[in-house]
Amino acid sequence: MKQKSKFTNWLRNSITARMLIVGFLLMILLIPLEFVKSLIKERSFRQIEVTQEINEKWGEKVTIQGPIIKIPYRTYISEKKFNKETEKYEESITEIIKNAYFFPETLNIKANVDAKSLKRGIYESIVFTSSIAMNGNLPVIDFSKKDIKDKDIIWDKATIQVMTSNLKGIKNSLAIHINNTSYDLTPRYDTNNLGTLSTDHISGLKSSKPIAFTLDTKINGSERLAFIPIGKETKVAMESNWHSPSFSGKFLPENESKVISNDGFKASWNVSQINRQFEQSFFGNLPNLENYSFGTDLYIPVDEYQKSERSSKYGFMVIGLTLLVFLLIQIISKIYIHPFQYVMIGLALVMFYTLLISISEHSSFFKAYTIASLSVLGLITIYSKMILKGIRFPLLICTSLASLYGFIYVIIQLENYALLVGSIGLFVILTIIMFASRKIDWNNEN
Repeated sequence: MKQKSKFTNWLRNSITARMLIVGFLLMILLIPLEFVKSLIKERSFRQIEVTQEINEKWGEKVTIQGPIIKIPYRTYISEKKFNKETEKYEESITEIIKNAYFFPETLNIKANVDAKSLKRGIYESIVFTSSIAMNGNLPVIDFSKKDIKDKDIIWDKATIQVMTSNLKGIKNSLAIHINNTSYDLTPRYDTNNLGTLSTDHISGLKSSKPIAFTLDTKINGSERLAFIPIGKETKVAMESNWHSPSFSGKFLPENESKVISNDGFKASWNVSQINRQFEQSFFGNLPNLENYSFGTDLYIPVDEYQKSERSSKYGFMVIGLTLLVFLLIQIISKIYIHPFQYVMIGLALVMFYTLLISISEHSSFFKAYTIASLSVLGLITIYSKMILKGIRFPLLICTSLASLYGFIYVIIQLENYALLVGSIGLFVILTIIMFASRKIDWNNEN
């Protein structure tokens, strides 16, 4: 009984014992914190699912390639076979039809993107309707590089193709205008990754000089609008009312052309043949050129789930520092704090994140963060007043926790300087703790 009393007394009075207990409780509290992080991820995945459903109905990401001239031609395979009856080799010639693809000499694209946020319940996605005007010059057709004779070129089967990743989003009848003649573009089955629109057979492509063309379309899409620079010289000008663009793909817009404000953005690209690693014509098969696409992603900068997830990553620090403050108060004031009370304080801190994510789904992140932090702050301050029997230490805890929540909120809002500010802040916190603990008698192990 006396031995048990000594052990109990050691647990209550030994600084080492208190530190071990608080450390053990901190590890235990990581379990509910991980459950909260899993909840945030689950809700985030649900948002992605709903966003995809919205995009499928409105129109998915848009990539456009075209116009491309497609002309079939004949090739011949010669094969010699031994004839047993005549005991001679006989030559047989097989005719094969292949296709040649020719890209424009110049390609000018002007895209006006009207973007908006489309909501379903508590979730939202960025969708847009884009008016796209294309013009330029089709090339002079040249088969001489492949030694294909003019009689083997099937000119009367020539067509023009436009490819897009989002056929469903096209909102108007498409027609390309060449030599004052309009040719309708209709869907065609193709093994290419992009959906194919093609004209019927057209004439007038056998010309000694480039042929001017125009093509206008209106298309619904979501999140991204991109183009493939198939012109010998490709110029793209994009304008939108969306305030948060991310320029992506193989090529970035010209620096002097970029204008981004709260009212939208403007940007332009100029890509020449020398800038990309493919030629202006292909014979046989048309390769997949999507890797050369460029354009703009329209996104919501750091949505509520991303902010909540970033906030939860600091959960270990918040719980650890708060319990450390209580431990230092316990050591300095000689007030005994039961391990159960540490657990209650830790669970209150964990509840902050469930409050944050649940409120942010129905309100702004700022309001959710304010309500959640004030709720937890008030609860812990009142609770600490009851267990510490005074007002001085509870005020210290309230001030420390409020500063910590404020510091984390600032970090979450930052993007480029989050690591820098976070590192400086942690250094300051460590300095304060070291300064506050300098006079503790660590030899007091009664």
